[in-house]
Amino acid sequence: MKFGSRLCTLNVGGRRFSFPVDLMKRLPLSRLSRLHRCGSESELLELCDDYDRDRNEFFFDRHSEAFSFIMLYVQHGKLRFVPHMCELSFYNEMLYWGLESSDLQPCCQRRLDDCLSDCFIHFFPEEEQRVPEEPQSHWLERMRRTFEEPTSSLLAQILASVSVLFVIISIVMLCASTLPDWKTAETVDQHRIIEAVCIGWFTAECVVRFLVSRDKCEFVRRPLNIIDLLAIMPYYVSVTMTMLTGENSQLQRAGVTLRVLRMLRIFWVIKLARHFLGLQTLGLTLRRCYREMVMLLIFICVAMAIFSALAQLLEHGLDLETGNQDYASIPAACWWVIISMTTVGYGDMYPVTVAGRVLGGLCVVSGIVLLALPITFIYHSFVQCYHELKVRSVRCNHRNSLSAELVN
Repeated sequence: MKFGSRLCTLNVGGRRFSFPVDLMKRLPLSRLSRLHRCGSESELLELCDDYDRDRNEFFFDRHSEAFSFIMLYVQHGKLRFVPHMCELSFYNEMLYWGLESSDLQPCCQRRLDDCLSDCFIHFFPEEEQRVPEEPQSHWLERMRRTFEEPTSSLLAQILASVSVLFVIISIVMLCASTLPDWKTAETVDQHRIIEAVCIGWFTAECVVRFLVSRDKCEFVRRPLNIIDLLAIMPYYVSVTMTMLTGENSQLQRAGVTLRVLRMLRIFWVIKLARHFLGLQTLGLTLRRCYREMVMLLIFICVAMAIFSALAQLLEHGLDLETGNQDYASIPAACWWVIISMTTVGYGDMYPVTVAGRVLGGLCVVSGIVLLALPITFIYHSFVQCYHELKVRSVRCNHRNSLSAELVN
């Protein structure tokens, strides 16, 4: 739709804001940028409350002061809450104009997260009405929520508790199978039966969740589902290899492969992340802080290269015959550097010269400083991820309760 003037006027709550047409097209506010894609005045009125063609003026019955702060964000790139205005009300204004909580400054994001977790009902001001579902699709959706969302219903909580119980049993049996007293024929048979039952439950759970999922490709790409497959497949592979090579096979390579595959079942413990918010927070934090983790690794590698070379020179390189043999090579000194920087200090190797001990003190102090630098960023990201997942969990519970009321 072509506007009658090169200058557009926004009347927000009785306060006028004027912009060139070209500038308003580039504003990071989706509602305003969509105005120029409207083909008729009726489409315009779906985005604004009124439109004056003569003055090329758009009317919005919204909070004018909140819009002023949003325009400051457009100009300067920093968005903060309006003083003496409810955080949830300002967030509703942000959603109306096309902004998200990620556009807020970190301090305001934490305030918003606290308000959302305490007053989550106000977080859904403009939820779209859902189209009535067919009986079959409604049944599949309830099945999906039962297996994917442990807090969606009582049956989902029972299934989640049973799944956690099977995970604990499988981990205990895996650990107990390595004890010498558990390697008798009777205990081995009992262990195989319990293991088969646990694997049967995990397999059935994974297959049902795959069948009722909305997008099968997206289901396969999810990290937790990949972990489920990694935890289940070694059992079937090991059973197949045992049938092909025999339990007492003389093929040493096959025996080592079987033991490796059995140890891969320790991935079962990661299945607990599906039911515990803390493990989900840890995974999300590691995914978002991979740059900080790489930076931490680079710090350690650089310091390890420097201190290991100096330690090898001071402890062994200056006197090859009577020098400290624990530091005979730089790779051997790297082990001492890493346990010193992390303040572990096993005591299996240590410097004996005065210069080596001074270097050891510098290594310990440097390790404390280098490890502390990126930890602050990781800590703040962990807190933010925890609040986000907490709010998401509250939102999911609220949506499920509304769905249950609609069904009833």
